[in-house]
Amino acid sequence: MAWYAIILCGGSGTRMGAAQNKVLLPVCGKAAVRRAAEAFVPLVDGMVAVCRPFEQDAIRAALEGVELPVIYAPGGDTRQSSVYSGLQALPEACDRVLIHDGARCLVDGNIIRRVMDAAERWGAAAAAIPVTDTIKQVDSGEMVVGTPDRSMLRQMQTPQGFHRALIEEAHRQAMAECFTGTDDAALVERLGRPVKLVEGSRRNLKLTTPEDLTMAEAFLRSDGAADRPALRVGHGMDVHRLAEGRRLVLCGVDVPHTMGLDGHSDADVAVHALMDALLGACALGDIGQHFPDTDERYRGISSMELLRRVCGLLNERGYAPVNADITIAAQRPRLMPFIPQMRANVAEVMGLPEDCVSVKATTTERLGFEGRGEGISAWAVAMVEKRQRVRSCSFHPDRVS
Repeated sequence: MAWYAIILCGGSGTRMGAAQNKVLLPVCGKAAVRRAAEAFVPLVDGMVAVCRPFEQDAIRAALEGVELPVIYAPGGDTRQSSVYSGLQALPEACDRVLIHDGARCLVDGNIIRRVMDAAERWGAAAAAIPVTDTIKQVDSGEMVVGTPDRSMLRQMQTPQGFHRALIEEAHRQAMAECFTGTDDAALVERLGRPVKLVEGSRRNLKLTTPEDLTMAEAFLRSDGAADRPALRVGHGMDVHRLAEGRRLVLCGVDVPHTMGLDGHSDADVAVHALMDALLGACALGDIGQHFPDTDERYRGISSMELLRRVCGLLNERGYAPVNADITIAAQRPRLMPFIPQMRANVAEVMGLPEDCVSVKATTTERLGFEGRGEGISAWAVAMVEKRQRVRSCSFHPDRVS
């Protein structure tokens, strides 16, 4: 029998506090979806990765080198429509299918084999674990109306395995009746067909919140399966003169002032320091080397766009930002009201939660060129991590400013 795995690669990362798809988040140095996919390699004949079209390059990079043929299918508006898209992409030779959430990155071969064996016999099977907490049924006013017997309750997981003809029939009927289920087993149940549950694992958790990521990494470290991430630190510093007739741009924010910073680009001194820190952490030179002020392509360009390009350079070499700390020295104007937006701007471009980006402002007590109002300086420290090739920033190679 030819088995294929459908790996669902959707996920916004919103509840994770991440600015990217959660299946692309590194778990002890390796993308979550990569860890999930690798568990299936010895057991199936191929896989279908279902993802949003604009993320296909990132998913493809994360799965690069997986020793299986991988078919890429477009995701739908719902999980159910994404699974159906994956089913349609299966090759004709496939007659058995496993459906798995890419955010369940700690699935192991034992769970997968149990699901496959049960699905072969029963037509449909899924991993599940007993419910250990007391469950209450409530009404719309949050008043308890019942207490189900938890010994008869199970918490569903993936993978879920099926005879291909059965799961395709279940999806077609659900579509015809406009029914949406919370998992694929529910669609088979509606056909009146049995679904066999097999032993899952509490380790087989789904990444949903930051706490889930912490738990997943703790599990990996406890059994020695964690890859050692290569952490590097870089430092950057930049200075620009204040001049009349120029905008004052700091971390992508237009700050009202009588003068602005002079330079070939928008002269965002804070972002320039940050870019040098990122490049320095990876021993990739400095911004003058990559974006020389003799090149007319960069005249007036947004430094936030240059930061995107620096993130792209890091990504190409397998690095991604972990955090950043920026200090701006300016006697005036007062920068405190603009710092929240500065942090948000930098975090968005770097693909980081805002609590991983710090922006601070200080004066020099009227000492030096900053104190005399002649210019502004900035320092930045950044940490990067060696990872699988995962796009961890909003870098667009074909973007033109």
